[in-house]
Amino acid sequence: MFDHIMSAATLEGFMEHIESRGIKNLHPYSKGTTGLVFLGEFNGERVVVKLQRPDSPRQNFAREAEIIRAIEPFGITPPLVAYGKFEGLEYLIRRFAEGEVILRADVEKRHIFEMVEKTALLDRLGLDHGQIQGGKHIIIGERVWIIDFEKANWRKPKNLTSAMAMLFLNDNVISKRVRRKFGITEAFLSALREELAKYKRTKRLSGLLGLLSDL
Repeated sequence: MFDHIMSAATLEGFMEHIESRGIKNLHPYSKGTTGLVFLGEFNGERVVVKLQRPDSPRQNFAREAEIIRAIEPFGITPPLVAYGKFEGLEYLIRRFAEGEVILRADVEKRHIFEMVEKTALLDRLGLDHGQIQGGKHIIIGERVWIIDFEKANWRKPKNLTSAMAMLFLNDNVISKRVRRKFGITEAFLSALREELAKYKRTKRLSGLLGLLSDL
């Protein structure tokens, strides 16, 4: 799967290195523009291993590991297991986010409230994820997880408004599914825009939560 990106010898060496850290059943999972992703097991639980691509000049995993550690107490994202380097390439290991990516998930009312809770918490912490609207970084399961903080930064945040736009306001696969499921009207969308504008000014959630409770 990664043969055209990394030599077989380097890949084998990396997998042996990770297994020496207690990770079992490691296997390739997916690839992105900056990283290669593996799945494995650690202490009986599934984990994700992200390795910097050899052809990527960016080294972001150290900062991502710091961000995960900083927000770990709040239950927003699965906890970090380890960070390290292998032959000059960064990698991080975190617990696997059980569930389905929101692009394919059946979003329930409780999930929407949990998204509000976690994105508003990120806003209060002053951490902007930067990729919420894409829909690839929210996992829906028994819990809602926000993952992949590679492009996140401590800057003016817009996590909650981005999440609500993705769910209701934008014209995308997710919003079409959600609007159809909950019978969303133009009146609701207009009220939502007003409540999000109020949230931007005041950071108060009461009006938004009241509106969502009627879904």
